[in-house]
Amino acid sequence: MVFLENLKSQLEALSPTIKELHDVYDIERSKERIEELHEKAAEPGFWDDIDNSQKVLQETRSLESKLEKYKDFTTSYEDIEVMLEMAAEEEDESMIEEIRQEVETLSQKLDEASLATLLTGEYDKLNAIITLHAGAGGTEAQDWTEMLFRMYTRWAEKHNFKVSTLDFLEGSEAGLKTVTMMIEGENAYGYLKSEAGVHRLVRISPFNAAGARQTSFSAADVMPEIDDTIEVDIRPEDIEMQVFRSSGAGGQHINKTSSAVRLIHKPTGIVTSCQTQRSQFQNREYAMKLLRSELVKIKEREHLEKISDIKGVQKEIGWGSQIRSYVFMPYTLVKDVRTGYETSNVSAVMDGDLDGFINAYLKALSLGSIEKE
Repeated sequence: MVFLENLKSQLEALSPTIKELHDVYDIERSKERIEELHEKAAEPGFWDDIDNSQKVLQETRSLESKLEKYKDFTTSYEDIEVMLEMAAEEEDESMIEEIRQEVETLSQKLDEASLATLLTGEYDKLNAIITLHAGAGGTEAQDWTEMLFRMYTRWAEKHNFKVSTLDFLEGSEAGLKTVTMMIEGENAYGYLKSEAGVHRLVRISPFNAAGARQTSFSAADVMPEIDDTIEVDIRPEDIEMQVFRSSGAGGQHINKTSSAVRLIHKPTGIVTSCQTQRSQFQNREYAMKLLRSELVKIKEREHLEKISDIKGVQKEIGWGSQIRSYVFMPYTLVKDVRTGYETSNVSAVMDGDLDGFINAYLKALSLGSIEKE
């Protein structure tokens, strides 16, 4: 049966990837390391040192997750082999569609796992914080910023990541002047670091009565969420705290008093704020988290030894260079200027289909054909 032979060939083509993941995951050593960590966790007084115990548990979960994924790949491969044998022996063509779907699912999972192996940066595994800023162009740029906000929200939902809005400033007529969102999930920053830079939109503006084509810009700043396990030296005297009332209908519902918080880092001029939590304490906590993340990102980008070496806000912090163009008219095209990856399916991209762009960026980064930020 020709269809079964084709499916068998497609399955066998996946075998090298599984073997490669076995080596990348270092399966045997990972099993040994898990046993060592379990022994540590069983030692008397293990929970007395909370910081150390959390690190041990985190490493254990990470290694066990890799083993579980690898086991899932091998089990799926073997199950499909059995299905192919049964279908061939019984000459049962009714199984072809089910087998095809299983092969396609395994192939997709292996692609995702292979891509994740490219995430070797120090902060790649962390959650991501994205801040979008509307560029020049008034309402049109603010509407574009809200469209990008929805795009990243939809991308996160497709990957079962949690999304929360930390801060926002609504446009005077429509859209958003600025918005900060947290995307929580494994390797969120590793994937979304590809989105940092200026995003350019070309379309017939719905806000222009003449129906003229207009170009708008919005900038994305992407940072890793720096947790308490990463030391960041920020002096209390260097921070100025301001409180204000939240903006927008949602904010007014949440805050009856001035519970929104804005933090200003005096040495650099960096400003972070949060207004979506229920108390001033929670808003300050998130604003501080944003500040820590911003400072660490600048420190890493500028190759500085310590936070105090940052003398002022660098020009590239807010904007950076244009990375991608989204053309709605007179034709449809989304093209990344760094990698050359493009698609004409604008609707899918705006609905969160960004994996092609992210994959192309990570592969180019690993090959050194584009510079690491």
